[in-house]
Parts: sequence; structure tokens; C-alpha cells
Amino acid sequence: MSTIESKLELDNDTYKTLLESTRAIPWKIDWATMQFAYIGPQIEDLLGWAPDSWVSVQDWADRIHAEDREWAVNFCVAQSKAGVDHEADYRALKKNGDYVWIRDVVHVVRRDDGTVDSLVGFMFDISERKRTEEQLAALRRELEELSFKDGLTGVANRRRFDMVMEAEWSNACRQKQPLSLLLLDIDFFKQYNDRYGHLDGDQCLKRVAKLITLAADRPRDFVARFGGEEFVAVLPDTNESEAYKIASRCRDLIASEHIPHEGSEIGKYLTVSIGLGTMNPECSDETHAFIKSIDRRMYEAKQRGRNTIIND
Repeated sequence: MSTIESKLELDNDTYKTLLESTRAIPWKIDWATMQFAYIGPQIEDLLGWAPDSWVSVQDWADRIHAEDREWAVNFCVAQSKAGVDHEADYRALKKNGDYVWIRDVVHVVRRDDGTVDSLVGFMFDISERKRTEEQLAALRRELEELSFKDGLTGVANRRRFDMVMEAEWSNACRQKQPLSLLLLDIDFFKQYNDRYGHLDGDQCLKRVAKLITLAADRPRDFVARFGGEEFVAVLPDTNESEAYKIASRCRDLIASEHIPHEGSEIGKYLTVSIGLGTMNPECSDETHAFIKSIDRRMYEAKQRGRNTIIND
């Protein structure tokens, strides 16, 4: 063996040792045969499959999670045919039946004439990163949910109401359907707080929110805290007669709870005043005017003696 050959062999051995001492798993596939020319021994430590069991790309494909397989294989093959370096994240099957998240980083090796000669790349275990990403995503979802929820009562907040109202209003315009809205205000709530204290007042608000939710319990019905002691219920695809029945159910459920209210001027128990409105909106109409008209009806209900429903 010549000095040059000896040096090349030494360089190759050194390079191979370096590759096989990393956590990344090197591999090479011959494009013409779709056979593995090489895969690092680290693959066995990670997945349990011996290097000599990785013969063809079919072995690689078979060891991808069924939910990831089609897109991962199609994506990698398409990118490789186009001669584009790429990355793919997928779940790889371990010999014991578990799965590990893998990031495959692929480089396309071309001949002088531009045709694909081989694929070389590295597999990385990104399971820990994926777990962290999933935890962060869950936290983001939780924070988003909290940002749309009233912290005291657990129903939606005013911000969420504004979004839902706009969406249902637009849908009612497109579908030519009626949209009803209830605004509910607890009667003499300041006096309730003065007599029982704010902690009991908070508990009262929670009970009322729950009862309204029980009354407006159809799949698309939506309940939110409008502000202070006021609540709102959005009733999509609901005519005035149906909306009045739901409003009556709200009032009756709250009355049947017999929540003591010694500070009330109209009885011994807690009551609510309700404004109700129904509209078949045109796309040129605005939600603000509709909500304002129902707000006026709610205050009219209070002026007429409270514990009543005004819908005209």
C-alpha cells in the first residue's frame, strides 16, 4: 500500500470514528439502488435496530409511525428527486414498539451531469425538544383560554363575547337567520354586596353565571359576563319566541334557587332584569346599535319594577 493510500485510509478511519462518536446518526443511501450504503452504529442505541437491518429505503419507511409515514416518504422522495436539501420530523419505531421523534437532515449529492448520485444525512433524536414544544403549546392554549374567560365566574369574558357576536352576526347575515341576544342584570346587586360582603357577592355571581349557562344550553348558545353584575347570552338561529322561552328559563332558574337577598326592594330572594332582542341582520347593519337597543330594554325592565323581561 502506498503512502498516499495509507494516508487516505487513515483519514477515512478518523472521519468514520468522529462520525460514530457523535449523538447524530450518519447515513448514506445509494440513489440508483435505494439501498443503504451506510448507517451509523448509534442507530441501535437509539432505536434498537441493528445497522445491518437497514438494507433499503423500505426498511426506513416501515419504521416510521403510520400517521407520519405517507407524508414523510412522499416529501423526502419529492425533495430528493428535485435535488433539494431538506429536513423532516417524524416518529420512528423502536424495536420494543415505542416511538422516538426524529429529525432527518438530508443532503442530495449530485454527479457532474446534475443527476442524483446519493443521499447523505444525519438523524437526530428530538424527542425531548418535541415534549418541550408540546408543553409550551399546551401552556399557550391554556393562556389563550384564560384570556377569553372571566376569571371569577368561569364563563366567557367581554373580549370573547365581542368576537363571538361578530362571528354569529356575520353568519346570520349570510344564512338569513335570526339572531337573538339577552342582557341580564342582577337586581339591587350593590345592596347585595353592602349587606353580605364582596366575597358572598362573588359567590352569587358564580351561581348566576352557572344558572344562565344551564338555561342557554344548546350547542351554539353562548354565555358571557358582560361587565359587573351583567351577563349576556348570544342565541344563534333563534327567533323571538324561542329567545323569550330561554329568557324565562333564566329568570325562573335563578328565582328557584332562593338566593337570599335581604337588601332587595322587591322580595326576599335574588332576581334579574332581562332585555331581549331578535334581528335578522343585513350585512350593512352594525352589532353596536343592536346591542345598545337591548341594553335600553334591560334598563327599561329595571324601571318597570325589575324581575321582568322586556322584548319590545
